[in-house]
Amino acid sequence: MSKADVLLISSTRFINHETPTGHPEQPARATVMTRVAERWRSTGGRVVEPTPAETAALVRVHQEAYLEEIASTGGRRVQLDPDTYASPETEVVARLAAGAAVSGVSHAVEKQSPAVAFVRPPGHHAESDRAMGFCLYNNAAIAAAHALSVGLSRVAVVDYDVHHGNGVQEIFYEDARVLYVSAHQYPFYPGTGAASEVGRGEGLGATVNIPLEAGAGDADLDLVFRDVVLPVLGSFQPELVVVSAGFDAHAEDPLGGMRLSTEGFAAITRRLFTFAVQRCGSRFVLVTEGGYNLTALESCLESILEVISSSLPENLDPIAGSTEVARAALGTVGRAQASYWPVLARLSR
Repeated sequence: MSKADVLLISSTRFINHETPTGHPEQPARATVMTRVAERWRSTGGRVVEPTPAETAALVRVHQEAYLEEIASTGGRRVQLDPDTYASPETEVVARLAAGAAVSGVSHAVEKQSPAVAFVRPPGHHAESDRAMGFCLYNNAAIAAAHALSVGLSRVAVVDYDVHHGNGVQEIFYEDARVLYVSAHQYPFYPGTGAASEVGRGEGLGATVNIPLEAGAGDADLDLVFRDVVLPVLGSFQPELVVVSAGFDAHAEDPLGGMRLSTEGFAAITRRLFTFAVQRCGSRFVLVTEGGYNLTALESCLESILEVISSSLPENLDPIAGSTEVARAALGTVGRAQASYWPVLARLSR
């Protein structure tokens, strides 16, 4: 893979979603994204502006009454929940974020090449009928639903944000076509994401939660990706991988309690990208979520672009270090999932 194969979708307009002074999801995050995008462009990378998502794309995952509620915030400042705010331009900006995710999927499907969407506000907490956790429109869910609408039959959403993506889970909880896999700090906000949450009805087994105690580091995440995420992806055989890429599990992040490094994020992204190249025809879309230390966010965004534009390594060695936190979770995950994913049965012994 080279820079010419990668589509980066980014815009200075993401700064126009304003939050109260001191809010972690601050406009400066968009400044960081723009700076990284400009460096990417200056070294030969392709950067395009997003187009706003059409209502038809939003209504696949959000209720019409909810879309009307968010539309009504245009030109006003509104507190939508204890943590989530809309400013006069937020609805337009949120549509741009969702549109970036849709464009990323279109590129990945049509060109069989990866796409990266640098967006804010984030999306994975937004449920079908409510905003929460800094999120208005569920960008990753909108991306997955768009993929289904253009003919794909199996889409995987993999989430490594420090917080569980309750919104993606809720939207696809009964849908076997979308596999949602999340490795997250637990117990933690938003309170969901237990290993026992495995889907419902036709979606039984299509939700795979990997709850990790605070303190999980690079080796812990690498182990759960090797022992759970990749085996389940291999069994599911997705035609597209969407990554909910939150970087708030970084050791320097002010909100989370995990201990990942920039190199750790690069390593788990490399595993997902390698899978997508080898098993999904390079159909891979990464959409940003959290990440509230600006220095860590910038380094992680840089490293992700480097991973996706580099040649695949011959070998992906395990990350050295303590895996105590991961091993404490593997048995629980195995017992919850073995009946749906026989490849995980060995973890429950």
